[in-house]
Amino acid sequence: MSLPSRRPSRAPDRPVPAPPRDAPGGRLRRTGRRAAVLGLAAVATLALTEPQPLGAQGLGDRLFPTLGNTGYDVTSYDVTLDYSGHNDRPLNATTVITARATDELDHVNLDFARGSVRGATVGGLPARHEQHGEDLVLTPAFHISRGQEVKISVQHTSDPRTVGDGGWIRTTDGLAMANQADAAHRVFPCNDHPSDKAFFTFHITAPQELTVVANGLPAGQQSRRAAQRTWTYRTAHPMATELAQVSIGKSSVLTQHGPHGLPVRDVVPAVDRPVLQKWLAKTPDQIAWMERKVGRYPFEAYGVLIADARTGFELETQTLSLFEKAMFTADQLPSWYVESVMVHELAHQWFGDSVSPRRWSDVWLNEAHATWYEALYAQEKGDRRASLDFRMRRAYEQSDGWRAEGGPPAAPRVPGAGQKIGIFRPVVYDGSALVLYALRRKIGPAAFDRVEREWVAQNRDGVADTADFQALASKVTGQDLSGFFRAWLYGRRTPPMPGHPEWKPTGPATPPVKPPQPAKPAQAGKPA
Repeated sequence: MSLPSRRPSRAPDRPVPAPPRDAPGGRLRRTGRRAAVLGLAAVATLALTEPQPLGAQGLGDRLFPTLGNTGYDVTSYDVTLDYSGHNDRPLNATTVITARATDELDHVNLDFARGSVRGATVGGLPARHEQHGEDLVLTPAFHISRGQEVKISVQHTSDPRTVGDGGWIRTTDGLAMANQADAAHRVFPCNDHPSDKAFFTFHITAPQELTVVANGLPAGQQSRRAAQRTWTYRTAHPMATELAQVSIGKSSVLTQHGPHGLPVRDVVPAVDRPVLQKWLAKTPDQIAWMERKVGRYPFEAYGVLIADARTGFELETQTLSLFEKAMFTADQLPSWYVESVMVHELAHQWFGDSVSPRRWSDVWLNEAHATWYEALYAQEKGDRRASLDFRMRRAYEQSDGWRAEGGPPAAPRVPGAGQKIGIFRPVVYDGSALVLYALRRKIGPAAFDRVEREWVAQNRDGVADTADFQALASKVTGQDLSGFFRAWLYGRRTPPMPGHPEWKPTGPATPPVKPPQPAKPAQAGKPA
């Protein structure tokens, strides 16, 4: 995610200050993904020697305790949406979830809000459904055994009318999605945590005059009936729920090819196609630039979705990144800056999408890397305002203040009530890119580049956490880097910058915090 508030001054003779971040910015490796889910489940799972209570559960994520659910691992979603042509009316929908039980289950919790449920089935049989807060609790007609694959179908509505907390975005001519960090369940029932990735299929019916695009690529022929058309899209790689994207509107779809024949599909308001097309022509070269840095693009397609809406951010939805139209039509922005923000969301396809965070406290791994490659690209393509060293020095000067306000990079402060996107603070962006800058200076450019490449290659289509990154960096370099990472990721005070003893922080500092400790095994009959 990236923010328009990071836009630089127009002054031609001043470097761009480290920008503030005050608001929101293959094949499935089954073993790794399941282990990730079970790792979180160990924090919160109720041992099933006692009956499971009905009510909200949650995976026990430190930042979002009620997000996600225990007892199963989703393998696929099949989401059907019926759009009337009016973005101020609920959509009729059906969500079919295929999951494998990781525990003995007498009921199944799904994350779901912002819609009504007409009915549900589990294993083809009617299931009782109850709403408990933002949990939809299903009670099937049979006991579900550990290891059993089960199909869950929920007939529901999806309501786009409430704004301001994610989910559907109403554009001038339709809808798009922005589900980070915890809003996919405001669109469809799901296990709404990035540790449980799954394959997605979307079937969207809309009036004939509208264009529909979603994650992945078209699957099969469009079907037409009377004044409506049904579009089907399917992902070739697993995806976190927060990265789901559906665009419905009066859009033009521009197609081109990137490296290795990669399909590049951009979606823009049809009326704005002439002015936006020049920006979209830059995407193939940007993909090639990223491939030279970290390796081959990890998905089946890429593209830019430009929405005529005010969001306040850009978003790395998988294979189809979301951007505000205003970013491309604001004449005061230098072209190198606009392109660097495009690269920020593109870099997320490797860092955050292909390699997803195991816990939301690991979000620094997403944003540090996206900011790092954004800054590298800006330095290569921009003017003297785009100096990486200057940007990092300014970040260093502000880092203690950012840590005091938002917590250290890998232990972000818990967001306030109703402010869940509040985890996207300055310390997660430039404050975390500063960690990568320090790491590169400590281990050298060659070792750093090897860490980056091996990170995305080893964890492709999976989930990983801060401890995994530390272990890889230590292995690549043959050094014990635990002390380095402990200070840079969990310290309240920013450590000295390697090679730059003259750099001094200017903000406040407070005592360090302890890194999160591994979860202890659950005791029988008690939460872990």
